Amino acid sequence: MRFSPLLDRLAMEGKTRHYYKILIAAGAIIAGIAVWWWRGHGEKTNADAPKTARVERGRLRATIAANGRVVPNLEVEIKCKASGTVIKLPFDVSDEVKKGDLILQLDPVDEERSVRRAEIALAAARARLAQARTHLAVAERNFAAERQRAEASLAAAETRAREAQTRAERIAQLLVKGLASAEEGDSAQAVAAQSASELLSAKARLEEVGAQEEALEIKRQDVKLAEAQVQAEELALSDAQQRLRDTQVYAPIDGVVMERRVQNGQIISSGISNVGGGTTAMTIADLSRVFVVAHVDESDVGRLEVGQEVEITADAYHDRRFRGKVVRIAPKGANVSNVVTFEAKIEIMGEARRFLKPEMTANIEIVVADKEDAIVVATEAVEPRGRRRVVNVRKADGSVEEREVKVGVSDGVRYEILEGLQPGEEVLLAADKADGRWGGGNRQRFSPAPPMMFGGRRR
Repeated sequence: MRFSPLLDRLAMEGKTRHYYKILIAAGAIIAGIAVWWWRGHGEKTNADAPKTARVERGRLRATIAANGRVVPNLEVEIKCKASGTVIKLPFDVSDEVKKGDLILQLDPVDEERSVRRAEIALAAARARLAQARTHLAVAERNFAAERQRAEASLAAAETRAREAQTRAERIAQLLVKGLASAEEGDSAQAVAAQSASELLSAKARLEEVGAQEEALEIKRQDVKLAEAQVQAEELALSDAQQRLRDTQVYAPIDGVVMERRVQNGQIISSGISNVGGGTTAMTIADLSRVFVVAHVDESDVGRLEVGQEVEITADAYHDRRFRGKVVRIAPKGANVSNVVTFEAKIEIMGEARRFLKPEMTANIEIVVADKEDAIVVATEAVEPRGRRRVVNVRKADGSVEEREVKVGVSDGVRYEILEGLQPGEEVLLAADKADGRWGGGNRQRFSPAPPMMFGGRRR
């Protein structure tokens, strides 16, 4: 009997611990239900509220971003037309040169000898020409004299032949009448025959003089050949003199030496006679105008126009912005790895262009629109409907009105509203409507399943 109070007390403590367990389990269940309700109703109520944006008035600046490289107005590779050893290089990299300055000279000894040989050959050709002309003049004079003598002899022979023939005929008539003797008749016939023979000899002589005219024509051709040879030697001398002048190279433009690839004493090859194109001595760039050549994506080229302003930055000058303008847009795109871009040439304006060096990388922003007092709205509020654009305007009473708008340019974040909205109006964002959180009477609510509690722990 003395152990019964102890047993009773132990029994009471066991019941108390059991009641505590029941209370703890009930509290955990109530807490789980509260969390489930808050997640399915409290958070959901806030999430179901559609996001809105307000129509405002402000500055809208739309740009096209691209990368490019800095290029000079003109860049010329300097090559020498002659071959030889470099003996003079007055300018080095970064030096300024003026058009006409001597920038390179080769050893002229070989070309000077070539000029001397050409001069001697020309002198010999001119002497041969003078000789041929003299022979022609002498032959022409002799021919003229021979022709005159032959013609005179022919005329005299014709006269004597006529007189002899006339006398022989007269003597023959007198002989018939018996007024002349037979001896006189024979003598007259002999004289007539001799005169006829002399006439034939005179004609033959004149024909021989005519044959000499063909030989005279040959001498005229010799003169023409000598003249042609003189012209050929003159051209050869001119070529030799030009090659001698080509040993000196002068700056073709005003500019700055960008690079120099040869040194004094180096042998270089001709830029016109060498198969490989010759040796490039240096490169001169005209920096009076500086450009950026950028490649614009085909999706943006439709907004490009010549004359648009451009803001340019370079990694070398983080705190400086350069001004420029578009001066040329390529009519044909370039396809690289199935990406089509169009080349835009941008001139850098102002004296600050001197800071930009050729081949620097430049970041450009082409300003396609810059409006100070535009009506703007978030791009998410504008929905495409075919060729139309619509927004959903929330009125003061909470109702939603679908309204067609006319949009202008966009900076990627906001649209310019040309018609359909006024500053201060509130519009719903299209992204929320796409999520199904609002949209007439088709709103759908989804609540997470309540947590299942087993033994006070969530599974």
